[in-house]
Amino acid sequence: MRAATRSTRSRLRPARLAPRDVLGLGAVGLRARRARVVLSALGIAIGIATMVAVVGLSQSSKADLMARLDRLGTNLLTVEAGEDPLGGGLKLPKSAVAMVERIGPVQHATATGSVDARIRRSDVVPQERTAGVTAQAARTDLLAALNARVAEGTWLDGAGERLPVTVLGSVAARRLGVTEPGEKIMMDDRYVVVIGVLAPVELVPTLDRVALIGFPAAQKYFRFDGRPSMVFERSPDATVEDVRAVLARTVSPGAEGSVKVSRPSDALAAKAATDKGLTTLMLGLGAVALLVGGVGVANTMVVSVLERRQEIGLRRAIGATRNAVRLQFLTESLLLSALGGATGAALGAAATFGFALVQGWTAVVPPWSVAAGFGATLLIGVLAGLYPAARAARLHPTVALNAT
Repeated sequence: MRAATRSTRSRLRPARLAPRDVLGLGAVGLRARRARVVLSALGIAIGIATMVAVVGLSQSSKADLMARLDRLGTNLLTVEAGEDPLGGGLKLPKSAVAMVERIGPVQHATATGSVDARIRRSDVVPQERTAGVTAQAARTDLLAALNARVAEGTWLDGAGERLPVTVLGSVAARRLGVTEPGEKIMMDDRYVVVIGVLAPVELVPTLDRVALIGFPAAQKYFRFDGRPSMVFERSPDATVEDVRAVLARTVSPGAEGSVKVSRPSDALAAKAATDKGLTTLMLGLGAVALLVGGVGVANTMVVSVLERRQEIGLRRAIGATRNAVRLQFLTESLLLSALGGATGAALGAAATFGFALVQGWTAVVPPWSVAAGFGATLLIGVLAGLYPAARAARLHPTVALNAT
């Protein structure tokens, strides 16, 4: 008899729930408390949405910036006169462009020069009110060197560079109230005709705020001395650094310290690097929101255990093991976090696509950001559910059934 009892006991094993049954039990627990589940998942969703959107917008912005750099070219160098020890402005020699063109790899060289002329809308505007617009002389090949274009009207040609006509930068036209070519503005005490308005010059945005006039016209009408203030140079990408190394001493032999050589595309590239700091900050804020959401999930699960003590006692009384109870509540926590993570990932991706569409960017949502965000939610779900699940498993069936 004892042998038979021992044999029967040896064949008895605790029932094991199939994964499908475990998921079903967890889902039932969540469906019974829908309002609380939504509010708890919302914290997780906000954190994940923030993280996915920040990464997506950062990558979309960077992709747009790189596309602009590819379009504009990264092989433009500028040479600008510096300042003397007393703080006064220096000037480049008249032959600066010709000297730069003698450098072997140089494909294109052109220049602009500062013109001492006050810009006004008309003669009834006081001379001191220049609207923040300055005058510069320009060579006819300037647009080709800068990959710039005229938005309205025409550019200076061989005849126009000798006449009292001007092409305005986009900001200058807006500040002066010029709406179309053919209107006149004042340069000092002389009327000049606006023959064109430039589109924004992305590589050299200072040109957006100037009125450009031909070198010969500037010398004839506005006492311009013909000396450029800035030289622009393009060479093949592979030779940019070599050309950059000799530009200063080529333009100003023996006094290369008096000129500054720069690459305008570096400013755009630096912008992408600067954005990393903001991205890191926003990711930190998203992580904080995710942590707060995890605390909310843990709180929800603890309250759920307290409310469902009789259910736990009944399950234990009819044979559920501690591991089964522990697994049930851990699954509920994981499902709750996964719900918030999936919702947050979808919201973050939607926000990225929407904002990119408004900005005219190509939307980029790195798959790793969605995967990392969802993985973080599962980790939060496990951590948030460990204590409530352990607490539920420790409840004695008799105590749980007698709880009110």
